[in-house]
Amino acid sequence: MSLPRSMWYYKSKKDDRELEALLQDLADKLPHRGIDTYYGRLKARGYNYGRKRVLRVYRGLGLQLRRKHKRRLPARVKEPLTLPITSNVIWSMDFMHDVLDSGRKFRVLNVIDDYNREALAVESAHSFTAVQVVDVLERLIEFNGKPEKIRVDNGSEFIAHVFKNWCASKQITIQYIEPGKPTQNAYIERFNRTFREDILDAYIFERLNDVKHLAEDWRVDYNENHPHKSLLGMSPIQFKNQKLGASP
Repeated sequence: MSLPRSMWYYKSKKDDRELEALLQDLADKLPHRGIDTYYGRLKARGYNYGRKRVLRVYRGLGLQLRRKHKRRLPARVKEPLTLPITSNVIWSMDFMHDVLDSGRKFRVLNVIDDYNREALAVESAHSFTAVQVVDVLERLIEFNGKPEKIRVDNGSEFIAHVFKNWCASKQITIQYIEPGKPTQNAYIERFNRTFREDILDAYIFERLNDVKHLAEDWRVDYNENHPHKSLLGMSPIQFKNQKLGASP
C-alpha cells in the first residue's frame, strides 16, 4: 500500500479521557446547550483545549444528538435519624400498596410521631393525591397539634406544589430523604413492616371499607398495647403518658 512501516504501526498518543469526562459532565448538567457553550465554559474554567479538539471529542461522544431531558429532583441533604425529646417535633409519613381480592389496587397512608412511634393515621384509599394528603394532615393537626418537621420520601404527592405550599403556610419543614435510601426514614419503615405482617399479609380484603375498619382497630390497639423495646417495653400511649406524668 506504499505506506511507511512507522505509519502503519503508529498509535496516537492523544488522551482525551479528561476532556470526555468534562464534556459528559456538561452535557448531563446542561443537556440543551451546544458546542459553543461547552467550549466557552471549559475556557472560562482555565482549560486550554483547542476548539477543533473539543468539537472532535464532542462529536465522538454523540453529544450533537439532542437527548430527552428528564426532570430531576434537587439534591437532598442527608440528615441523621435523631430521636425527638417530645411529641410533635418530627412526624414521618409513607405510603404502602396492596390489592383487594378483586385485583383492584389500594394505598395506605401511614403517619407516625417519631417521639413515641404513635400511629397518628392509617388511611386507606384507592388513590391518593396531594390534596388528600393535606386533608389528612389538617385533621391530625386539629387533634394532635402541629409538628415542626415532616419526614417523607420523594413520592409525587410529597413533592407536589400543593403539599409544599401547605407546609410553608403552616411553617412546617419538609425533611426529604435521599432517593433510594429508605433507611433514612427507618421509624416509619419499621412501622410499615409491622402493619403489613399484622394486616395486609394476614387478611384477604373484598372491599376497601374492610381495610379501613380493620386498620383503624389495629391502630388503636397498636398505640395502646404494642410494646416497643426502644420505649422500655411500653406502648406508645403508655410511654407518652409516663413522660407527661414525670414533667414538672
